[in-house]
Amino acid sequence: HSFPTRRSSDLKVKAYVKKWHMLQKEDSVIAGISGGADSVCLLFMLLKLQKELGFALMAVHVNHGIRGAEAERDEAYVKRLCRQWNVRLKVYRENVPAYAKEHGMTEEEAGRDIRRTCFCKVLKEWGGTKIALAHHENDNVETLLWNLCRGTGIRGLGGIAPVNDVWIRPLLCVKRREIESYLKKRGISYCTDTTNADRRYMRNRIRMDVIPYLEDCVNTESVSHMGKTMERMYELEQYILEEVGQYKESCTGWKNGRRIIRQAEYTKIPKALRDNVLHEILCETAGRRKDIEEVHVQMLRDLFTKQVGKKIDLPYGVTAIRTYEGVRFEKNIPEASYAGDENELFSIRVFDREPGNVTFPEKIYTKWFDYDIIKNTVKIRHRIAGDSIVINRYGGRKKLKQYFTDQKVPQEDRDKIWIAADGDEVLWIVGYRQSQKYQITEKTTKILEIQYYGGEENGRDN
Repeated sequence: HSFPTRRSSDLKVKAYVKKWHMLQKEDSVIAGISGGADSVCLLFMLLKLQKELGFALMAVHVNHGIRGAEAERDEAYVKRLCRQWNVRLKVYRENVPAYAKEHGMTEEEAGRDIRRTCFCKVLKEWGGTKIALAHHENDNVETLLWNLCRGTGIRGLGGIAPVNDVWIRPLLCVKRREIESYLKKRGISYCTDTTNADRRYMRNRIRMDVIPYLEDCVNTESVSHMGKTMERMYELEQYILEEVGQYKESCTGWKNGRRIIRQAEYTKIPKALRDNVLHEILCETAGRRKDIEEVHVQMLRDLFTKQVGKKIDLPYGVTAIRTYEGVRFEKNIPEASYAGDENELFSIRVFDREPGNVTFPEKIYTKWFDYDIIKNTVKIRHRIAGDSIVINRYGGRKKLKQYFTDQKVPQEDRDKIWIAADGDEVLWIVGYRQSQKYQITEKTTKILEIQYYGGEENGRDN
């Protein structure tokens, strides 16, 4: 194999950054630096771009507390590298295994979650505008192949996003071989993570076995061709998502806190977009995207042809039921007795708002609130006399008794409905309505997240 020249790698990254409008002079960029080849290359690419564009640059290193002496070596190396090149550095030392156990995650998921949290914390404290990650073209191809093997729609075919809010990935246009060649020609050292050779991890098997086979036995430019295809698919995806969002709203409604797909409107959707609409609705109902695959969309699609009353079980406790109107969704809730603040049906957490993010997806069982304006300890309880909820942005409110009457909620069900409350101020009638008073705005600094049934969360791809 012939490696690209030093100049070509620099030009590719520079052109890619320009194409996706990643960096401007006024930016303050936080770079995630692990010490591996990818992140070290990212640092040097950013240093070069910094000379041309003039943005501010800072590095963040997260020691996961997993690989013992190897992790200590990586941290020490990043510190030396940043001192040498006069780059400001913030180091975090975290216990990823403990976090994974506490939140029911794999260590890989927990590490990603912690890194994102650390990056966002520095972004806020430093007044940053961008977070640069070191994903490259091979990472993107691994993601594509994994998505294809599990079953995917248009979103999965687009791979990793070049730009997503404050997150940027300048190296998505270069291959791993180009990164290693870039560093070798400049005599730049880097650290090697021995877990990257562990074939117990699916991504490692794809990287070490599948991709080399494609390059050696099918086409030496397999990675490049798939990378270009993903870029085109990503651009197409952005247009399709706009269309899907409009059709999703036109064919769905709410009844007694349950989402319904109205078949009459659903059948008017262009056939090519119907599965995308079903996928979006299912992900929102489930509360996350991970492991929701083509087979689940097919099950949901087939349900429209079944007799009324037919049910199917879908991921994360979601049940879809065929009705006369179309398909109704329910989130299966296990029987449990009320246990006050320790009720296991709920998960509550507080986190910092990412800059620029004031909107969240519409979900039935996960809601987000402006934590800054909450006056009391949030209680999970049933209704009490005097409860009211703000129903519009002008502060108009309604007593819960009147709200239940308007929604035609049966009398025998009203005392069973869970309420999240700030004193006698209702934040959320679970399964029904969220208060307008606690909506997240640009002024919000901390967010309260309340999840009903097992603390399901939306999928993470970073």
